[in-house]
Amino acid sequence: MPVPTFSGYRRLTKTHKLSAAGIAAAGAAALAFAVVPGSAGAEQAPEASQALSAKPVAELKTDSVGKIQKDSATQKSVEAAKKAKAEAEKKKLADLAAKQKQAAAEMAKKKAAFAAKAKAEAKAKADKERAAKEAANRSAARKAAAAAAAPKQYPNNLDGWIRESLDIMKKHNIPGSYEGIHRNIIRESGGNPNAINNWDINAQNGVPSIGLLQVIKPTFDAYHVPGTANSQYDPVANIVAACNYAADRYGSMDNVNSAY
Repeated sequence: MPVPTFSGYRRLTKTHKLSAAGIAAAGAAALAFAVVPGSAGAEQAPEASQALSAKPVAELKTDSVGKIQKDSATQKSVEAAKKAKAEAEKKKLADLAAKQKQAAAEMAKKKAAFAAKAKAEAKAKADKERAAKEAANRSAARKAAAAAAAPKQYPNNLDGWIRESLDIMKKHNIPGSYEGIHRNIIRESGGNPNAINNWDINAQNGVPSIGLLQVIKPTFDAYHVPGTANSQYDPVANIVAACNYAADRYGSMDNVNSAY
């Protein structure tokens, strides 16, 4: 009897039927084998299943741990490198600061040494100048003392005789001036200490006028000033005695303008 056909389907051949039946039988056998308890196949199936399922999990777990460990080691290595770099930078800065500090200390030491040297040189200079000044002062003092101790020197001429006479007169409070003494000397003797008058009344009486200011012996002896020579011919002794006489009689030799 012919097999009816439907639209879209083809007739199954004998071969097709046998194939389908075989596949169905094999599937049923496999299902029965998987669920039947107590069989050797049933005992081995779970272990095999677990082995098949556990192996990828273990490998995944091992890979994850290894990766984590590797990442941790890498992180530690990076942190260690950063720390080492930071320590190196810190040490570098510390070394630089130490060098700067040492340089500053050396500079301060040099400045102190320079200042000390300058101070020592200034002190030495000041000491030298002070010593020189003190030596000069001592020398001046010695010269002044020597000059004071030594008798004053006067030139041996009319100017010197008048000046020496004035110094002596000052010590004995005898008045008179350079001009007054000089004027009367020129009138009386012309500046000749050996001048003598042998013609006037004094000469006729045996006591001639002698010297720069023409003093007779009695007057010279009466007004002679101690410390001067006891001679009418001595220019200084003559001047001082004559001025002493003029001071007593006229108030000063400056007041004498003619024979006295």
